[in-house]
Order: sequence, then structure tokens, then C-alpha cells
Amino acid sequence: MTRYLASRMSAVHPSPTIELALKLQHMKAEGHDIISLGQGELDFATPDHIAEAGIAAIRNGQTKYTASSGTPELKAAIALKFERENGLRFNPSQIIAGNGAKQLVFNALFATLDAGDEVIIPAPYWVSYPDMVSLAGGTPVIAPTTLAEGWKLTPEVLSAALSAKTKWVILNSPNNPTGALYSENDIAALCEVLSSHDTLIMADDIYELIVHEGTFATPAKVAPALAHRILTVNGVSKGYAMTGWRLGYAAGPEWLVRAMDILQSQSTSNASAISQAATVAALNEAPDFLPERNARLKARRDIVISAIADMPGLTAPTPPAGFYVFVDCSGLFGARTPDGHVLKTDMDVADFLLVQGQIGVVPGSAFGMPGHLRLAYALDDARLKEAMNRASDALSRLEMPVPA
Repeated sequence: MTRYLASRMSAVHPSPTIELALKLQHMKAEGHDIISLGQGELDFATPDHIAEAGIAAIRNGQTKYTASSGTPELKAAIALKFERENGLRFNPSQIIAGNGAKQLVFNALFATLDAGDEVIIPAPYWVSYPDMVSLAGGTPVIAPTTLAEGWKLTPEVLSAALSAKTKWVILNSPNNPTGALYSENDIAALCEVLSSHDTLIMADDIYELIVHEGTFATPAKVAPALAHRILTVNGVSKGYAMTGWRLGYAAGPEWLVRAMDILQSQSTSNASAISQAATVAALNEAPDFLPERNARLKARRDIVISAIADMPGLTAPTPPAGFYVFVDCSGLFGARTPDGHVLKTDMDVADFLLVQGQIGVVPGSAFGMPGHLRLAYALDDARLKEAMNRASDALSRLEMPVPA
């Protein structure tokens, strides 16, 4: 009964992407052949040497509790990764591992936000940011981005959003859901604005390894003068295809990492010891498997972009990174379905594609950008092409509105 629930629960909603995944699982169980373009998960297997390290950990008895923030071996591997790939140096006391990057984002916000504190979140945003901020007692401040600016936060918009109440600014590059990639110059311009404001900066770099055009950059490297208030969050779920292993990590100021560790010690405690051992194997070696995988992802991206170009009412830019295409579906508003329903919102379009095309996509409203759809193209080539064919067939059955 709702009267037993804490009032804070009124500020948070179920994750739309997880809700979609559960809905699709239910439909599949009923016998529907659904192709999901909804969840942010690669179809690739975890690389063999990483999986074998996890198996070896089980066989060698590495199945006990560890320190809440991670084993010394894992922290050393994380430090090695940061130095090798990002030119950043962290001490073990500045590093924490958790049950996915998602937990570490939550821990950082929960450990720092008080009522009235504001968190600037560029939109489109990952679906969980605003709810995490609200649950932690803070106030999300949505800073809009535009396609004309490459879906990237500009210094002018950032400056206008900042206030004396700003506690955090969240920067996510490569971005979910748009695939936008902030260049070193982009980040430098934002950090120049932030240099005169006493706010924390969260760099969510979880898609770092999936870049097709351009070069990845991270704030702590671009603006070392601000490193004392930058938390860099990353993990192995995306680039290493290890979503189910639930292992994320973060590095930043010691006082913040310590607070996150205390919070974690009283909630979930350590991440799986087995996953930690597997991640040591992942991070101790350069990810040489990535070029081949990224080439396959880029080819899949191009399949989707080419197909969308031929579909009525849909437009999409070519994303330089990640494995999502962010589609403008507003051109379908006013179209009439075969059963007489008029499409008015991105949620209507997503429902139409699910019912008529047997395709699962996430409405842009979930990311703070109505009128769009997020399509994840990280699935088998044949199924991806089939999904595009289904979408095209479904859209061909619409009665399109007459232009004014």
C-alpha cells in the first residue's frame, strides 16, 4: 500500500529502458517475434581472456568479501588504465569500484546533495540522471542542447544554467542517447566557464571506447586545474561487453571517494569478487579487440542511417560515437494509422512501431527530448536489417498528413 512508502519515492520513476526491456520480454514469452532496439547492450560476447579470468577466480576460491571499494589488484588495474589511456594518475585512495557505473553515479550524488542543491544535466540525457538527483534530495536543472550544436552543451547555455545553488554539472561523452562526442576544445570551453564557479563536475565516460569519428577527451585531462573537483566515472559494461558483470569504477578527489566508500559499505558493500578479478584481466591489457568490434558497429550504424533516410517522417544525423541513433520522428505527427489512430507524440510512434512493426525503441521523452526516438544498433546484422525492413513496412501503412 502506498501509505507505507517513503515520500521520497514520489520523486523517482522506473527506468524507461528497463521497463521497455521487461515489456519486450513479456511479449516474447507470449510468442511475439520482437526485435529490440531499446536496451543499451552490445550483442558481442565478453572477450575470452576476461571470461576465463572470472572462471579462474571461482575455481581459485576468490569468492569472498573484499574491501568495499575494491581489491588492491583491481585498483592497480584501474590506475593503470587511467594512466595508459587518459594520461591521468590516481592513488588507490582516489579510486572506487562498484556494482556498475550507475551505482557510483548514485553514490556520488547521494553523498553530496542536500535539499536545494542543483545539478545541471544537459538534455538529451541518460534516463536515470534526473531521478537520481531527485531521490538524493537535489533539484535537476535541465540545460537544453540542439542538433545544430551537435547535441552538445555550449558555454553560453552552461553559464546561464549555473547558479549559487549548483552542486554538480554532469557531462556525458560519448553521449547516451545521441552519440555526441565532445572534443578537447569543447570540454576546454566548458571548463573555462566552470573555472570561476565552485561546482563539482561529473565526467560520465562509460562509452569512451566506442568512437567512430573524432577523438575522445576527458575533463580531468583537459583541465587539470579543476581535477580536485572532477569525478571521472567509467566501467567495463559497454566497451568490454560486460553489462551483466556489473562492474563500474570512478576516480576523483579523495574526500569524495571516501564518502562514496562509506555509503557503499552501508548499502551494497563490495562489487562481486569474481567480476573484480575479471575486470583486472580486462584493464591490465590494452583493448586490442576494439578496432574490429567498432568497425562492425560503425557498419551497423550506417545500415540504420541509410535505412532511415528512405523512411517518411524520420530524420537522423550520423552519430560519431556510441551505438545509438537519435531519430527525429516529429515528421510523423499527424499521420493516421490503419486503425484510425493519429500519431501525436514520440510515445505514439514508439507504440505504433512496437505493435505494427514488432520493434522496440525508446521514446525521446525518456531522455528529456520529446519528438525523438533512440535506436540501439548493437545487434546482429541480419536482425538489424530485418528491424529496418519492419520499420519501413510499418511506416508505409501510415496515411501521412497533407503538408500545410
